[in-house]
Amino acid sequence: MASASFRLSLFISMFSVCVLAQNDGSLAVGSTLTAKEASSSWLSPSGDFAFGFLHLQENDRFLLSIWYDKIPDKTVAWYVDSPSNPVPRGSSVVLDAQTGLVLRDPGGVTLWRTDGFSGAVNHGFMNDTGNFILKDINYTWIWESFGFASDTILPLQELVYGSVLNSRQSESNFTRGRFYLRFLDDGNLVLRTNSLPSSGNDTEYYNSHTSDPKNSSDPVYRVIFNSTGSLYMLKKSNQTIQLSPLSVRSASEYYYRAKLDFDGVFTYYSHPRNFTGNSTWTVLWAVPEDICSDLDGVPGGGACGSNSICSLVDRKPVCECPKGYTLLDPYDKYGSCMPNFNQSCGEVEKLSAEDLYDTWVASDLYWPKSDYEEISPSTETGCRKACLEDCLCAVAISRNNSCWKKKLPLSNGRIATNLSSKVFLKYSKIDVAPQNPCLGGPKSKDRETLVLVESVFLGSSLFLNILFIGAACFGFQVIYQKRKSNFHLHNEAVETNLRIFSYKELAKATNHFEEELGRGSFGIVYKGETNVSLTNKINVAVKMLDRVARDAEKEFLAEVNSIGQTNHKHLVRLLGACYENQHRLLVYEYMPNGTLASLLFGDTIPSWKLRTQIATGIARGLVYLHEECSSPMIHCDIKPQNILLDDYYNARISDFGLAKLLQINQSRTLTNIRGTRGYVAPEWFRNTQITSKVDVYSFGVLLLEIICCRRHVEDVEVGEGGNSILTDWVWDCFQEGRLDALVENDFEVLEDRKKLQKFVMIGIWCIQEDPSLRPTMRKVSHMLEGIVEVVVPPCPSHFFSTI
Repeated sequence: MASASFRLSLFISMFSVCVLAQNDGSLAVGSTLTAKEASSSWLSPSGDFAFGFLHLQENDRFLLSIWYDKIPDKTVAWYVDSPSNPVPRGSSVVLDAQTGLVLRDPGGVTLWRTDGFSGAVNHGFMNDTGNFILKDINYTWIWESFGFASDTILPLQELVYGSVLNSRQSESNFTRGRFYLRFLDDGNLVLRTNSLPSSGNDTEYYNSHTSDPKNSSDPVYRVIFNSTGSLYMLKKSNQTIQLSPLSVRSASEYYYRAKLDFDGVFTYYSHPRNFTGNSTWTVLWAVPEDICSDLDGVPGGGACGSNSICSLVDRKPVCECPKGYTLLDPYDKYGSCMPNFNQSCGEVEKLSAEDLYDTWVASDLYWPKSDYEEISPSTETGCRKACLEDCLCAVAISRNNSCWKKKLPLSNGRIATNLSSKVFLKYSKIDVAPQNPCLGGPKSKDRETLVLVESVFLGSSLFLNILFIGAACFGFQVIYQKRKSNFHLHNEAVETNLRIFSYKELAKATNHFEEELGRGSFGIVYKGETNVSLTNKINVAVKMLDRVARDAEKEFLAEVNSIGQTNHKHLVRLLGACYENQHRLLVYEYMPNGTLASLLFGDTIPSWKLRTQIATGIARGLVYLHEECSSPMIHCDIKPQNILLDDYYNARISDFGLAKLLQINQSRTLTNIRGTRGYVAPEWFRNTQITSKVDVYSFGVLLLEIICCRRHVEDVEVGEGGNSILTDWVWDCFQEGRLDALVENDFEVLEDRKKLQKFVMIGIWCIQEDPSLRPTMRKVSHMLEGIVEVVVPPCPSHFFSTI
């Protein structure tokens, strides 16, 4: 009986300890969370904060993060700032005794882990300040999330010399954006942006100027966010420099946070702890005061995209397109705007400037970076006329008896009420007519058509009227059947918002397929311009397929939808398709900087930083195709010609998914080999099963081309044949320790020998003859990014089969 009582008491005690451990936020070693909809989280004692996988509904990914759990929108306060985060469903995080928190993908590959501490982890702790802490057996803090801030700092969190906050790409896109805040060693807090990722030039647009060169003995050495919600800078003498408002409400009533928002503004927010209805975060303080003006940077580096206008609301930038312009990407309101007309100097002959163009008149708009000519003195009338008669002029601004002509792209646009200027925005009468905003646009042609029909009826005989009515009924029936067909096609594309184009539309858009951008195994690509939406006129690339079966409508549409469902920043986006009679065409977004082949094999060697950035981007895109998109794909033709470059030279994989379309081709080759000479994996020749490892092989060859800036197979002079095959040459140089020979005279690479060796070893691992020895693209991506160690590869031993 006593024994039973003892066991009961012991059970109650253990139960109490477990409850206490859960209530005080403590977590035992071995605790695990898995990314899924109903995944649990690790709560702080009060329940204010949660640590775990936050489900991002937009792309069905999960963000390993800390968030405010009592607020309906689950505001994120911290997240793992890693290219691998967000993660796919089924990923997990475990609290490990040796490495702390370890994030793994569904296959068990390590994506991220805590580091920078010594000793063993005894337990974890999610506290009520939003700080996740690792403690050792002596309860000493050995790691904390506060020491690795992402884009937000919270009360009781400090910034020390060198601390950095990085912005996101957007409010819902947690990849690293183009802004960062840094606390400098001189005691200044600065905001900077790298306007062009490949340039390496940081543009500073805010500086606290809190350092005092005359008093170096009393420097600012901390940025403090105290428990009452006050944000200030602290000097060695304990003097303070206030940043946030002094009069803030009690921290017991309000949550506070300071965040570097994706738009580049460092903002101090408050939110009531107890609320009813849909309460939101309130802006209490922000720097810079006017980001539209302060973020002046390089051309195109403003708060808003090119040709856009920036205005302020509560110190936050609001971006709008001027009249006659629409967003290039309707889903990116901070992006660039495009004119609704073509502007060129090859106009219709025998037409005057007044016949071709007119202007919309506005005031107080300013684009400071786009001037190319000043006329002084000049009247408003003369300024307008000068712009109309100049084929390069997009906007003219008249002010103080002077005229400034500006050409596209218009950079760093903003409202400037202090300038008292008259602005003339030019538009083409031929491409688009000005619309009366009160009437919703001209309808004169419809009216003329109606009048013409009425005239025919009133002026014709009864017999002719009967014939006319019969013809009209027949015509309506034809139109009705055609619309039914089009409706069916549109329904097939509803899931992906793809547009179904008619062949006539695409012929007109490409000027009857006049300008050829390139050609490959799937067909020819033409440049065109069309309205992807009702108002958005943009350049497009139209691929005319020539190897798809003509009687497989359902299969074609299914594969087009599959391609259309992909959504990744390193893939070229499919905008629509044409399936009409014998015509099969795909419409893609246009990439202005051409192919990777033209960049690598041109007269000028691109920077090493840009090349490594491109290689990493391609790897991420292939990871998405192989593992993360709703219908995983094997590309089958990775090569420089199929890697396109966007405005900022980000790599975008094209032609993905087209191999699936070839599966419905009625005239397949006997070997079924797909790909391009030099990039084809050996297993294509062996009648064995083809897996995603064929793309890994092709990527390996491509990576070596990116490193060396030379083609895989080159024609060489007699006596130089040893270097004709790139993979052979790379292996020889690697074995003999002569990697310098691969990048001769490329001094930027020679100063980064460690990364050069790593990239070469990754390339050799990818081109192994045995597919089982090749890493997956996810592992390749992690090796490129330094997450996974790269060991010395074996000899590829495949050269005879790649020529």
